[in-house]
Amino acid sequence: MNLSITVNGIKFLNPFVLGSGPPGTNARVLAKSFDAGWGGAVAKTVSLESAKVVNVAPRYGKLRSRDTGEIIGFENIELISDRPIDVWLEEFREIKKEYPQHVLIASIMEEYEKSRWQELTRMVQDTGVDAFELNFSCPHGMTERRMGSEMGEHPDLTEEVTRWVTEVARIPVWAKMTPNITNIKEPSQAAVRGGASGISAINTILSVIGVDLNTLRPLPTVEGYTVPGGYSSQAVRPIALRMVSQLAQSLPAGVSISGIGGIERSQDAIEFMLLGASTVQLCTGVMLHGVKIIDELNEGLAKFMT
Repeated sequence: MNLSITVNGIKFLNPFVLGSGPPGTNARVLAKSFDAGWGGAVAKTVSLESAKVVNVAPRYGKLRSRDTGEIIGFENIELISDRPIDVWLEEFREIKKEYPQHVLIASIMEEYEKSRWQELTRMVQDTGVDAFELNFSCPHGMTERRMGSEMGEHPDLTEEVTRWVTEVARIPVWAKMTPNITNIKEPSQAAVRGGASGISAINTILSVIGVDLNTLRPLPTVEGYTVPGGYSSQAVRPIALRMVSQLAQSLPAGVSISGIGGIERSQDAIEFMLLGASTVQLCTGVMLHGVKIIDELNEGLAKFMT
């Protein structure tokens, strides 16, 4: 069955998109996802100065069912890419040359400075990527630089920065929204006023996944310290579904929604689509089950549509 879909003028071979994060951390893994059959991929978030990004280890925590041991929740304190922007620009070009029929979306994030956002937009755009996803939603790290959710929690900043990007962008711009806010509709509508043609929702939920009763330290612990991180996996899906449905009822016609949050099988993805998402993104699901999860997603959607 033909599962292709056109969103904001971009043709996806299917509506399943690799979400921004570890599964899209370099050209090799992006190529692996396209070889497996994913319709699109959002690369790991890039910025102008990777030297300011320091990723620690360990940076993941898991919440397991007490009955079955199954992973039902996943937390990360990972930051955006720490690889130089010049390396990313070359890899974006390579991927688009090798996989012209697959959609490559660049996730970008910068400090609160117009010149930096517009410089990054121009540099990345010239590589041939198909769209941008503005990271207004990373819940941890670099808030001191007014990045990520430090912008997305404030509609005025969201609108302003989106407009900076759309002033120079020649390709569609999506804004990725934080769930760590009372009303997700307000910053989403602000992004649309700034020129965004799509909204991605949701990013991870700010959390502390647990405490080690032996060391008396919160998890994950790095040299005795930790920080609240982003919570994902199955447990967040009901929250994500609620927010996607709110967006579908409030955004102007023609604004696309890319649903994210706790998707691990086709049934999960279909639920998002029925509530208004035109595409869906998987990140944690791919980390837990691998890129070949796309086979069940495609088969399940095709079966549902027949």
